[in-house]
Amino acid sequence: MATAVLIPATLLQILYTWTKERKIEKMQLVTLFLVIIMGGATVIFQDKTFIQWKPTVVNWLFGVVFLGSQFIGDKTIIERIMAANIELPQHAWRTLNFAWVFFFIAMGVINLFVAYNFSEETWVNFKLFGMLGLTVVFIVIQGLYMSKYIKNTD
Repeated sequence: MATAVLIPATLLQILYTWTKERKIEKMQLVTLFLVIIMGGATVIFQDKTFIQWKPTVVNWLFGVVFLGSQFIGDKTIIERIMAANIELPQHAWRTLNFAWVFFFIAMGVINLFVAYNFSEETWVNFKLFGMLGLTVVFIVIQGLYMSKYIKNTD
């Protein structure tokens, strides 16, 4: 039932974003696509496994994109996202990018571990709160790492 509600809710969210900002981020489109495909399979086959795999697929896709950015172009994805706001040496950008690759892969693995070893309710709570908490912890660690390269301009 929740998955059947998730699909139109995600479509409405994308429509709202488009009407308000006249643009949609690639990440939102990837998520929409996977919600429709994996959520649709969940509803059609009445098998929660499909929707439980969605966070893993999303995380692993981002991991592949971040890893690929090491070899395509002159800047990593993380540098493209953050370089306008912070100046770091090239090796620090690469380290951060690899950290995100590891994080995305680990989050996908952890999601599957929880999905297959705990109840559906525990998985839902992990997906909503655990993944968010782990992301916040990772971002704080990332900030601590970056802080050693930030120059005080006072």
